[in-house]
Amino acid sequence: MADGLDGYRVAFDERSSGSEPSWLVRARAEALERFLDRGFPRTSEEDWRFTSLRGLASQKFRLPGRHAHGAGTRVDYRLGGSNCHELVFVNGRFSGELSSISGLPVGLQIRSLARVLEDDAEAIRPVLPREGGDGTVFADLNRAFFTDGAFIHVGPGTVVERPVHLVFLSTETSTMSHPFNAILAEARSELRIVESYVGSDESVYWTNAVTHIAIGEGAVLDHYKLQREGAAAFHIGSLSVVETRDAVLRDHSISLGARLSRHDIRVILEGEGSDTSLNGLYSVRGTQHVDHHTLIDHRAPRCTSRELYKGVLDQESTGVFDGRIVVRPKAQKTNAQQSNKNLLLSRNALVNTNPRLEINADDVKCAHGATIGQLDADALFYLRSRGIELSDARQILTRGFLADVTERIQIDTLRQAVNSLVLPEVA
Repeated sequence: MADGLDGYRVAFDERSSGSEPSWLVRARAEALERFLDRGFPRTSEEDWRFTSLRGLASQKFRLPGRHAHGAGTRVDYRLGGSNCHELVFVNGRFSGELSSISGLPVGLQIRSLARVLEDDAEAIRPVLPREGGDGTVFADLNRAFFTDGAFIHVGPGTVVERPVHLVFLSTETSTMSHPFNAILAEARSELRIVESYVGSDESVYWTNAVTHIAIGEGAVLDHYKLQREGAAAFHIGSLSVVETRDAVLRDHSISLGARLSRHDIRVILEGEGSDTSLNGLYSVRGTQHVDHHTLIDHRAPRCTSRELYKGVLDQESTGVFDGRIVVRPKAQKTNAQQSNKNLLLSRNALVNTNPRLEINADDVKCAHGATIGQLDADALFYLRSRGIELSDARQILTRGFLADVTERIQIDTLRQAVNSLVLPEVA
């Protein structure tokens, strides 16, 4: 066992498996052993060379209590809740009191994963990715400890008009939660879903979240993740998506909070004609660190992917973008575009960007690029000469820099919330 991991063994032994089936008990134990064998990634590993986990590994976390207690929280987590089907999880557990999932349309099922485990654990077996999904050590840790999350099933041809909002609220200090979300969108269905991760600035806690999405033939899924954890928190997130023929994914990753955050996104274009858009926005300041690692895996012909990530970094904050596009030999007629652009508002801010293409087919159209720059001095001077205060001028230019990402957010209340959350950070 790696040094400093004894507490995870103790926490695992103390948790109750209840009436879980033997296959799940075994899968959890195997996942824990993989985590203990590998330990926390080190900067000597290629995928982690710019992200040190020393601060996370040195913390001692416990599992939260068995009941959700979110009443009286001062954290504002709603995004026009009356216009959403909203599930709220407090410290990793579903809160029926805070949720609003009545009046679901025919063809849409939304359930707490804990309830599914109680009623029909076999239902989650097909949606549990093998060995924790993407094979990362944190996906293994999630598999070992997950107790709750969202289980969403959209039937064939079902068009869900109202967005589904999943809220993960952390209120207890020194705790770790491991939500697992499974989303199944069947053929020709349409769904918009938002994952929000929020918590108190006064609490030190850790969220280790995994979301798995399967998109059926001709289905369209808009997925948004808004990470605005507390200032002292840690956030590790993994998203894995499999697209079949003519499926469409539009993913938006918005990372604003946490002391340290890491997002691993893996999309497999498995069916011919599938389409993927990955849009990312990160805005950090102080000593925050944000890391995005993305993989788009083209396995079928005539697929399209577009990727645009933009970052704003101020003061002594640091960022990482590592984007990888793989085109397999059978994936002829692929069209893949990737771009990462960063705006540094301070001489002490730092970003490491590494866009990559791995092309194993000869009939493709692919391009990638990255930029790092500062606010245009001439544009600032122009705005100041018109009587605009420096802070306001910086906001105007930053808004313009981020506009082609924020304007792609199709949910009005979410777009307005993102704009209001980002701009104070760059004032």
